[in-house]
Amino acid sequence: MNVIRQDKYRPSYHFSPKSGWLNDPNGLVYFEGRYHLFYQHHPFGTTWGPMHWGHAVSTDLVTWEEQPIALEPDEHGMIFSGSAVVDEQDTSGFFGGRPGLVAIFTHHNSPPGTGQVRECQSLAYSTDSGKSWIKYADNPVLEDEHCLDFRDPKVFWHKPTEQWVMVLACGQTIRIYHSPNLKEWTFASEFGHGIGSHDAVWECPDLFPLHIDGKRAQVKWVMLVSIGDAPTIREGSRTQYFTGEFDGTTFVPDADSEKVRWLDHGRDNYAGVCWSDIPVRDGRRLFIGWMSNWRYANLTPTERWRGAMSIPRELTLETREDKVALIQRPVRELEGLRTPVLSLKEPSLAEIRAAFSALRLDCYELAAEVATVGDFGFKLRVSDQQETLVGYASETQEVYVDRTRSGCSDFHKDFAGRHAVSLEAVENRLHIHIYVDRSSIEVFFNHGQVVITDLIFPDAASNGLEIFTADEQITLYSLELYELK
Repeated sequence: MNVIRQDKYRPSYHFSPKSGWLNDPNGLVYFEGRYHLFYQHHPFGTTWGPMHWGHAVSTDLVTWEEQPIALEPDEHGMIFSGSAVVDEQDTSGFFGGRPGLVAIFTHHNSPPGTGQVRECQSLAYSTDSGKSWIKYADNPVLEDEHCLDFRDPKVFWHKPTEQWVMVLACGQTIRIYHSPNLKEWTFASEFGHGIGSHDAVWECPDLFPLHIDGKRAQVKWVMLVSIGDAPTIREGSRTQYFTGEFDGTTFVPDADSEKVRWLDHGRDNYAGVCWSDIPVRDGRRLFIGWMSNWRYANLTPTERWRGAMSIPRELTLETREDKVALIQRPVRELEGLRTPVLSLKEPSLAEIRAAFSALRLDCYELAAEVATVGDFGFKLRVSDQQETLVGYASETQEVYVDRTRSGCSDFHKDFAGRHAVSLEAVENRLHIHIYVDRSSIEVFFNHGQVVITDLIFPDAASNGLEIFTADEQITLYSLELYELK
């Protein structure tokens, strides 16, 4: 019984460590048929501590196999966030002319007696497809004594200019560097002054190209920047994005980038980045984020382990409401988890309620298309005392998740609440796609135009499902429900 109690919030289909602490995803790379997920990890405690790189692998993005720890702290400090690449041409010279994996990460150190923090960039490489790692003897490879917050390198090969590019967080800007071999780096440019949210330190950047509306002739570059927590921020830590042009040296944002654009409108999708080398294989840009928030990450009510990743998502650029927007969709591989429960076409409200009343589910996927003629929504993980609401408010044209009564929330005063964002319905229709797990909810509105990711901590007995409307009138075009295991 003790094991069940300790693991009652353990997710069914989201990655979480067997034990210890997890935060930012790191080193996302695809190599020789396997997706690698590295992550910030404290293996000896369930709160943030001496950072290691944990490691998991998957062949399908759904079932993950945890591996031995990849990188441990050393004389240069803790192992903070970073990235990994396939060095196809062996530019580094580590692999004797063959392709291999190189990790680029931040060393974080506080030398005793100095009262100062030192952050620098270092390398490790693997000659056995990621099973083990060798740290480069001449670490670090990039330093700047004038910048204290100098971390989270994301590296990629820029084919047009035949060089490696690094985007790196430095205080509240992003610096861009060049290298021919991953060992020697030259400053190229800086981005971020006077644009975007500067409420807290910038972290975990990513930079990548996407085709607009799937048209190969139309390309924009996307810059992801996460911002940390600060007392003045109501939402805590979260991630913003910019679109623009990149020539290998300078990122120039689009004119409309002056308005802050958030990747996620919930509270629990932070530090997300994309897998490298996936687009070459199947044309997709795949993303995953850490499902938590620095406002309360150390306090969430799990035992033995703390922290989980979002579901993997495909990112695209699409024209919505005459503007180019970053769209997120669950990866198609998740469909392999489905067990069909309901499939309804134009059902009545009474029919939906009758079908829902017989169900008891904790991990599931729900997709519905509804006419936005009034207030409506779904109650998830329901009991007499608990419920999480996903809904639409017609007067304000807002979609929202309300976790005020979602379960355990007294571990922090800012956890319970309603998280809403404006969203104009298309021809008075709203598509809602919901993923529910034992301690999280991810909602994709209008096929990924707006996303809300929130942790929830309901009791195991809170497993009911209901629909609600303001005036007992609703037009539901379709509803699909799947159990996920």
